[in-house]
Amino acid sequence: MTEVTDPETTDPGVPGVTGRLGVLVSGSGTILEAILGAGLPVDVVVADRPCRGIEVARSRGVAAELVDRRDFGGFGPAFERDRYSAEVTAVLVSHGIGLVAMAGFGTVLGAPIHAAYPGRILNTHPALLPAFPGWHAVEDALAAGVTETGCTVHVATLEVDAGPILAQEAVPVLPEDTAASLHERIKEVERVLYPATIRRVLAGTPAFAGAAAPGEALT
Repeated sequence: MTEVTDPETTDPGVPGVTGRLGVLVSGSGTILEAILGAGLPVDVVVADRPCRGIEVARSRGVAAELVDRRDFGGFGPAFERDRYSAEVTAVLVSHGIGLVAMAGFGTVLGAPIHAAYPGRILNTHPALLPAFPGWHAVEDALAAGVTETGCTVHVATLEVDAGPILAQEAVPVLPEDTAASLHERIKEVERVLYPATIRRVLAGTPAFAGAAAPGEALT
């Protein structure tokens, strides 16, 4: 695991982070299972659609709430992104959440949540950012013919897949790889790297460049 830190930072913590962790899910909940399996203190799980992730949370005694996109314009051009983002934020705030971790969350959130949680939303991406951002990172890596890709844990910002990088781990691309086989090997790394990085952020170490205190903007 390669961790990216700012050696000039004297405060090892992420300003404004408390021990209360909220996780955002959309699908099967395998990343959530890895986070819970690592013993991290998840206080609420929020889903954007009915999914197994909700069942995973409730089976572990974790509060789970559905903020359904279909109530905010659905999955097409009528989607009210900022209004939806404000509702997700309200749910997180109501649970006293200090740090948010996206775990296979399929909705790009708007300004309201970033205003409420500046520098305190984490995400995991199946590539070595800044290479191959976006929704098709695994397919893009195969199409580019690279011999190595991997997993990146980073701070989520309004610009998708562009926030400060916290940790990365490389995964080789094998000659016989398909998108499915390569993605599964990346997920194996992700299920270890992401919980470990979340734990370090909750503990206040390592610090990372670009994290903003509440009320400040990311630079």
